[in-house]
Amino acid sequence: MDEVMTAADASARFRSASSPPSIFPSNVPLLSAFLAFALAQFLKLFTTWFKEKRWDTKRMLGSGGMPSSHSATVTALAVAVGLQEGIGGSAFAVALVLACVVMYDATGVRLHAGRQAELLNQIVCELPPEHPVSNVRPLRDSLGHTPLQVLAGSILGCIVAFLMRTSS
Repeated sequence: MDEVMTAADASARFRSASSPPSIFPSNVPLLSAFLAFALAQFLKLFTTWFKEKRWDTKRMLGSGGMPSSHSATVTALAVAVGLQEGIGGSAFAVALVLACVVMYDATGVRLHAGRQAELLNQIVCELPPEHPVSNVRPLRDSLGHTPLQVLAGSILGCIVAFLMRTSS
């Protein structure tokens, strides 16, 4: 039997659809991704201190390092979408493929580009001062991630997505 929509039901639907957006979106996958990114960037401050025994606040804004904030972000997004909409939907498929591409790129292309930049910086430092390239600003060498850094970011992303799901 078909359901009948009353005027009150239609009015309630219209009000909920036309209500102004809140300051904080209720989109759990989006919030999970942002929170995972922020936590990963914040944790870099402590992992840098643990490794190098110095506080480097610039690490909170830079790429590279432990844990991978890119991996945390895309993993939190994929897991949150999967928890919310199920793993059979196209939104989960898109989020999962995006996560795989980002993490592959972090441990592949960007990691090796960073290692090449490190080597080029070392070569430039050994040039005589009169060489035209000797005064070039050093290249950024903290671009990519080791597989362990990507794994740590992924685990952080999963934890954030699961906690966000249980708190909403």
